[in-house]
Amino acid sequence: MKETPNLKYIKELSGDDEAFEKQFINIIKTELPVEVETYENTVKENKLFETAEIVHKLKHKLNIFGLEDAYRLAVRYEEDLKRGETILEGDFKGILEGVQKFVNTL
Repeated sequence: MKETPNLKYIKELSGDDEAFEKQFINIIKTELPVEVETYENTVKENKLFETAEIVHKLKHKLNIFGLEDAYRLAVRYEEDLKRGETILEGDFKGILEGVQKFVNTL
């Protein structure tokens, strides 16, 4: 992953409200592993439409962490999945791994 996840957007959104920031991060820490697991299961089961739906959800988290290039890749991947194409699967998996490592440090 070329880009580095960051908390810039969350800090801007929170407006220096630390309680809000912590709550927001905790929600992500709760949701992300579940969404990634769902993604991995739909990929294993070759359920491309369902995979596209979960990629749609995950792409917004990429944006939250300032990953603009990764977000654009996720948009393309989502559209590819809807057409039955999986060529970006490896790239997307690498992005998810980087985001998970970052979230685990929070």
